[in-house]
Order: sequence, then C-alpha cells, then structure tokens
Amino acid sequence: MEILVVGIILLFILYKNKKIDAGKFIRDNGDWVKKLKESDYDFLVRSKYGDDVDIDALFNLRTRNAFIVIVFLLFLFLTELSLINIITSFVIGYVIFKMPYTSLKADYKANMHKINLQLPYFLKNLEVLAQHYTIPVALAKSIDTSPEIFRDGLRRLVQRINDGDSTVDPYMDFAKEYPVSDSMRMMRLLYRLSIGSQENKHEQLIMFSKSVSALQNKAREVRYKERLSKMEGQTMIMLGAVGGGVMVLLLFSILQSF
Repeated sequence: MEILVVGIILLFILYKNKKIDAGKFIRDNGDWVKKLKESDYDFLVRSKYGDDVDIDALFNLRTRNAFIVIVFLLFLFLTELSLINIITSFVIGYVIFKMPYTSLKADYKANMHKINLQLPYFLKNLEVLAQHYTIPVALAKSIDTSPEIFRDGLRRLVQRINDGDSTVDPYMDFAKEYPVSDSMRMMRLLYRLSIGSQENKHEQLIMFSKSVSALQNKAREVRYKERLSKMEGQTMIMLGAVGGGVMVLLLFSILQSF
C-alpha cells in the first residue's frame, strides 16, 4: 500500500512538473489517435458549438483524459497487477473516452426531435408570408417570429441569397443543418417557388401548403403519442406506488399479528 501511495504521489509530481505530458504523447501519436475518432464526431461538435469551435482541441482533451485515467488505474492496481486489472483499466479509460461523444449524440437527437416538431409550424408561417412577398423577403421577415432554433440558420440563408447566390445551395445547406424528415424536399419546394414565375406561384403555393399541412399532421400525431406515453408512464408509476404501499401495509399488519 505504501508503494502505491508513493507511486501515485510521484506520478502527480511528474505530471505537475510536465515531466509526463499526456498532451505531448497524444500529439506525437496523432495519426494513431485519430483512428479512434468517430466518423460523425466533427459534425456533432459543430452542431452543438458552431463552426468556430476547435474540434481537434476537444478531441485531444477526450483522449488525454482517457489516457490519464488508464495510467492512474494501472498505478492503482500496481500491487496486484493482473490481466483482468489491465483490461479493466483500459475498459474504464475507453468509457471515459466515449462519454463526451455519447453526450453529443444524445444532445443532437434531442435537438433534432425538437426541430422535427417545430419545422412544420415555421413553414406554415413562411407560407403565409410567401403569399404577399417573394421567398427571399419572406425568409428575411420570418426570422424574428421563427422558433429560436432556426434563426441562425435563417440568417445565414438570407445572407447568402442577398450576396447573390441564386442557386439551390443555400436552401440545401439549410436543410443539411436541420436534417429532419422532409426538410430537403421542403427546401427544394421553396427554391422552386423562389425562381418560378408569378403565373405559376398560386399553384406552387397550393402544393407547398399541402406539404406543410401533411407535416403538421405528423407533428400533431407525434405530440399526441408523446403525451399518451407520458400519461401511461405516470399511471404505471402511480399504480406501482399504490401497490407498493398496499404491500408494505399488508406486511406491517402481518408482522404486528405475531
């Protein structure tokens, strides 16, 4: 035990004096470390923190923390080092390494679910504006009244259109930024509406309106199912609490009878 304490203290001193540099180890083995990076990691980081974030710095922090945990555990098991303990150290280090990625994935899924429910109502508002303005003007006017989650993407979309980009790319990039059900198709419809003639605008608006209504119906169904599931969960909790209370009272009354 004394050897273990001395070893941990020595490791801490070496780390504090930069004699042991986990960051340098990771940088020196960058190619090998990067093979651990998940294929969608860059996308998930940008989705949460924006384009200005230093993705490599965040990834290096993940690997450094995992490396430190593995080394610490190996020192902890030093007096009784075995294959099982070594494997345990690396498994725990791998879990520490994966935790930030899992958190990003969960945040992204929650975000996409929110977008999926709010997109139809944003498009409905846009449909009303499109009846009185051109699509670029309608998009610009929709920013302040749109759900907050869409506003940054809308500003970038409008800015690119105002800068002279008349292609479908700004619309598709917006759809890629919010990749939920039917977002690609709806943005293509908006683009066609923006380049269509005034004579065809009424027919195109009707087509767009039907698509938006279908999306709204889907969103209502999802909300209804979520409320139903929540109510069922609360009912089960209540029944479990009542049943557990009855069992406790019954057990208590049986014990009192002895």
